[in-house]
Amino acid sequence: MSEPLCTDPSNEDFEQEEHELEKSGLYSELTRRRFMKAAGAFSAATAIGLPIVAWAEGAPEARAITLKVNGKPEVLSLDMRTTLLDALREHLDLTGTKKGCDHGQCGACTVLVDGRRVNSCLTLAFAAEGSDITTIEGLAKTSDPQDLSGLHPMQAAFLEHDGYQCGYCTPGQICSAIAAIEESKHGALSIVSLHTGKTDKPEMTDDEIKERMSGNICRCGAYPNIVAAVRAVARGVSA
Repeated sequence: MSEPLCTDPSNEDFEQEEHELEKSGLYSELTRRRFMKAAGAFSAATAIGLPIVAWAEGAPEARAITLKVNGKPEVLSLDMRTTLLDALREHLDLTGTKKGCDHGQCGACTVLVDGRRVNSCLTLAFAAEGSDITTIEGLAKTSDPQDLSGLHPMQAAFLEHDGYQCGYCTPGQICSAIAAIEESKHGALSIVSLHTGKTDKPEMTDDEIKERMSGNICRCGAYPNIVAAVRAVARGVSA
């Protein structure tokens, strides 16, 4: 019977090669080889149906948490690693807050925490415990608004100015816009304020609005109408 053309190296062979690479200072090659070794073992286990070994020992521990969301206390049992976004969407069924990039870059997940806008995809649920959390579902004046008068002024302005197209980013845009106006009222400055020299209660001009809303992306490109909606609320006028 003929010998196979090649055989898999033994553990002793790997260890010897690793020792030689380490002596030679070839750490990048050493890391690559270790990765390939681990990946090969994982692939082989998957192919023959062996149970996948968890990298972390034991199942994640769930702990009780009380979140005050839209004025109502919600008692949950969550993994310590759960983001506020997942707690809202997956555990409280508040799906108005959207998951976009999941990296804090698009603003679709923006909610208000103690009046401040935060990216809920980057905020741990446990970090928000004890705070007042407001989502898009909690902005309206009534639980079942029948017309514009029952909505938050910013929600009404987005409707009046057609500040959306597909609507996916709209909840985050509205929450962010509300906080941006409050920040301006309290004297918070933007880079536009510094460039224009208007650092004493800067007016919400179009440039100020664009800068302060720059963390919220609208892939449909409804920016002119979004700016118009925010401007109208900031100046206390309607369409």
